[in-house]
Amino acid sequence: MNLAGKKILTAYFSWSGNTKVVAEKIHAKVGGDIFRIEPVAPYPSDYNETAYGVAKEQKEKGIHPPIKNADITSYDVIFVGTPAWWHTMAPPVMTFLAQNNFEAKTIVPFVTHGGGGAYSIEKEMAKLAKGAKVLSAFVVFGRGNSNIDGDISAWLNGLK
Repeated sequence: MNLAGKKILTAYFSWSGNTKVVAEKIHAKVGGDIFRIEPVAPYPSDYNETAYGVAKEQKEKGIHPPIKNADITSYDVIFVGTPAWWHTMAPPVMTFLAQNNFEAKTIVPFVTHGGGGAYSIEKEMAKLAKGAKVLSAFVVFGRGNSNIDGDISAWLNGLK
C-alpha cells in the first residue's frame, strides 16, 4: 500500500493492552498520528465485569457509548484497531465510526482476539463508516507471536 503523501491516523480502542501494543507497532511502521479511542465512562478493570457485564449489555442493546472526541477530518488513511468482543468490534469503536465522517477516506482495520478471529468486523466497519473504502483487516491472536513485526509488514505490503 502506497502511503506517500497521505495523512495517516492510527486510531484504536484497547481494554487489556493487546490492541494498544499492535496499534503502536503499526504506527511505528506507517507513521502519522496515533489516537486512543476512549469511552467517556471507563470500563471496569475487572475482566468478568467488563466482558460479561457492560460490554455484553452494550452489544445486546446496540449501545454506542459516548467517547472522547476525535477529529479525523484532515486524515486520508485511518487504521482502526479493535478487540473482538462478543463476535464484533468493541462498542467505543462503533461510536468512533458512527459519529465521524469517513466519506472518501480509507479505513484499514486491525483486530485482536482471544480465539474467535475477526468475525465480520470488516463488513460492520464499512456499514458504520459510510462512504469509506475499507481494506482487508490484520487479525491477530492477543498481541501476536514473536514474528508480529514481520506479520504486520507482510499485511501492509499486501494491501491494495
